[in-house]
Amino acid sequence: MTITGKTVLGGALASAAALAMLAAPAAAAEPCRADAATATISQVSGAASQYLAAHPGANDALSNALTQPRDQATTTVRNYFMANPGEYFDLRNITAPLQTLRSQCGASFAGSDLIAAFDEFQMG
Repeated sequence: MTITGKTVLGGALASAAALAMLAAPAAAAEPCRADAATATISQVSGAASQYLAAHPGANDALSNALTQPRDQATTTVRNYFMANPGEYFDLRNITAPLQTLRSQCGASFAGSDLIAAFDEFQMG
C-alpha cells in the first residue's frame, strides 16, 4: 500500500466536495443528474465528517496537514495512516461513492489538486 500525504488528505477532503461545483455531461444517466450527484456528495461529506469526529487522531493529522507546507503535510499524513491503516481503508471506503460518481458521470470537482489527491486516495 502506497500512501502519500496528497492521497489521504484528498480522501479526507472529499467532504469539501459538498461545497464544490459539480459538472455533468448533458446526456448524463440518472446518477449524473444534479439531485442524485449532490445527494451522493452530501452523503459522503456527512459520513466523512462523522468518521473524523469519532477518530480524533485522523482528524488532527488531516487538520494539521491542511496548514503545513506540502512536504511536511505529506509526512504528517503518511506517518499517521501508516501507523493506522484501518483508518485509511475506512476513509477510502467512505469516499468510494465519489469515485463511482466520477466514473459514471465524468464529474469533476473544483480544483485540480483535489481531483489528483482524490484519484490517488482511491488508488491506494
